[in-house]
Amino acid sequence: MLKIYQNQKSVGLAASLICLVLIIALLYTLQSVLVPLMFSILLAISLFPVTRFFEKYKINRVTASLLSVIIAVVLIGSLVWFIIHQVLVIGANGEDLQVRFISILNTIQRWVTIHFGIEQGQITQQITNFTNKVVSNAGVIVGAAFGSVGSILAGVVIVPLFTFFLLYYRDFFREFFFHAFTSTSKELISQVLDKIYYVVQSYLVGLVTVMGIVAILNTVGLLLLGIPYAWFFGILASLLMLLPYIGIAIGSVLPALFALATRDSAWYALGVVVWFQIVQFLEGNFLTPNIVGGKVSINPLMALIGLLLGGMLFGLAGLILAIPITAVLKVVFDAIPSMKAFGFMIGEPEQYHLKRFSGKIILKRWKINQVQTSGEGPVT
Repeated sequence: MLKIYQNQKSVGLAASLICLVLIIALLYTLQSVLVPLMFSILLAISLFPVTRFFEKYKINRVTASLLSVIIAVVLIGSLVWFIIHQVLVIGANGEDLQVRFISILNTIQRWVTIHFGIEQGQITQQITNFTNKVVSNAGVIVGAAFGSVGSILAGVVIVPLFTFFLLYYRDFFREFFFHAFTSTSKELISQVLDKIYYVVQSYLVGLVTVMGIVAILNTVGLLLLGIPYAWFFGILASLLMLLPYIGIAIGSVLPALFALATRDSAWYALGVVVWFQIVQFLEGNFLTPNIVGGKVSINPLMALIGLLLGGMLFGLAGLILAIPITAVLKVVFDAIPSMKAFGFMIGEPEQYHLKRFSGKIILKRWKINQVQTSGEGPVT
C-alpha cells in the first residue's frame, strides 16, 4: 500500500510539473494577446473610480466608460508627446553634443593610455570593430524596431478598446466567476475579487503618486545643478520607475551623460548620479513604504523573482506587469486553503521573523521540541 501511495504521489507531482510547463508555454505563445489584455485590466481598474464618478451624475454606462478611456488616452498621449517633443528639441543641437562627446571620448582614451598602457589605436580599433558588428546587423535591428513599432501601434488601438469593454461589461465578467467556480462560496469569490481590486488599485494609485513626487525631486536636483532640460530628464527617470528597483538608476545615466556633454566639469555628472541615488534611497525607504504601505505585501525576494520570470516571458512588458500580477497571485493563493503556504511565502515577513532568536520563536509558535546536539534531551 505504501508503494502504491508513493507511486500515486510521484505521478501527481509529475502531472503538476507538466501542467506548469504547458501553462508557461501557453502564456509565452499567447503573449501578443495576453500582454495588451493585462495592461487593459490594470487601466480599467485605474479608471473604474472615474467611471463611477460619471455614473453618479446619471451618465449612462456606455458614455461614462467611453469618457474615462478618452481621458486616459489624452493624459497618456500628452505625456508621450512631451517626451517625443523634448527628444526632438534636444536632437536639434545634436552636432554640438557630438563634438562634445568626441572630446570626452578622447579624454577617456588618454586617461586609459596613461593608467593602463593601452594605446589609443587599440581602443579605437575595438570601437570600430563594435561599430562594424552593429552595422552588419543593421537589418536585424531595423526589422526588430519596425516589429516593435507595429506592436506599439497595435497596442494603441487594442488596449483602449479592451479597456472600454472591461469597464462596460464589468458586472458581466464578475458574474462569470460565479459560474466558473460553482462549488466555491459566492461570498468568498466576491471577497477575493474585491481584494484583488483593492490591492491593484492601491498599487497603481500609490505608484503614480510616488512617480509624481520622484519626478519633482529629480527635476529640483537637476535645476539646482543647472542641467538643461531638467523637467524632461526628471520626468523620464520617474517613468522608468515602472521597472522596480532599477528604474531610477537607469534614469540617472542619460542626464549624467548630458551633463558631461554640456557642462565644463565632470563633477556635475557625478552630482547628477549622487542626487538620483539619494532620491532612490528616499523612494525605497520612505515614499513607497508610507504611500503604498502594506497594501501590496510582497517581499523583495519574491518581487525580484517575479521580475525575472516576467522579463523572461514577456520582455519589457513583463517587467512592468510583474509586481501587480504577483500581488494578485498572493490574494488568490491566500483564498485557497491548499495554496496558502505559497501566499505566505510571497508575502512580507512578520517582525518576529527578523529578530535575533527568530528560530526559537518559530519552534515555540509551532510547538516543536528542539533536541539539543549535546544529548541532554529535548528543550521546550
